[in-house]
Amino acid sequence: MGVVIRTAGEDDRELVVRLLDEAFQDDPVSSWVFPGTEYRRRTHHRLMAAFADLLADGRVDLTEDGAACALWLPVPAGEPAGDGPGAEQGSESGEGAEDGPARIRAAVDPENERVELIARSRTDPPSGRAHAYLWMIGVVPERQGEGLGTALIGTVLDRCDREGLPAYLEASSARGKALYERLGFEFTGRALDLPDGPRMWPMWREPRTP
Repeated sequence: MGVVIRTAGEDDRELVVRLLDEAFQDDPVSSWVFPGTEYRRRTHHRLMAAFADLLADGRVDLTEDGAACALWLPVPAGEPAGDGPGAEQGSESGEGAEDGPARIRAAVDPENERVELIARSRTDPPSGRAHAYLWMIGVVPERQGEGLGTALIGTVLDRCDREGLPAYLEASSARGKALYERLGFEFTGRALDLPDGPRMWPMWREPRTP
């Protein structure tokens, strides 16, 4: 039986945040941002909520059973992924205007500079072409290994192939990198090493010709 996927709506916000919080509790990057199990369990969900709320211009795909979701951001030609959805600047007038990553830190965990660092850590893809940016994908732990993540990504990659659109992401674990390689993504050759933390692998996928 196939995986049923739908586009999440405003009413799904709490479900998506809860799903991402659960899925990324043991992720290497999340563990670096929020070191310590209890600290992470108390605080991590705020960052997932901030990321989910910043995708007003993007799209969230959700499995019908609520076990997995993928957050996609369309990036126009000539515009780098850069710092991701949190990179928008604040008010240009007045002193002390904060940019997106600083606002995320203030809202999520003001004393934790790593929140701001991870919001700024997104690297530029190796091309100025329009592409689909996989911002995050999460599967609840008890359902991992069932192919839900592959099904979510595959739906968008099929559309990318039809439209001749590349795709981009940053893998946060070696396991994830291997999965994305099987789906046609290639490591760009320049890894991102977080300060005293884990490595992330920027990956690019050219559209496949039908």
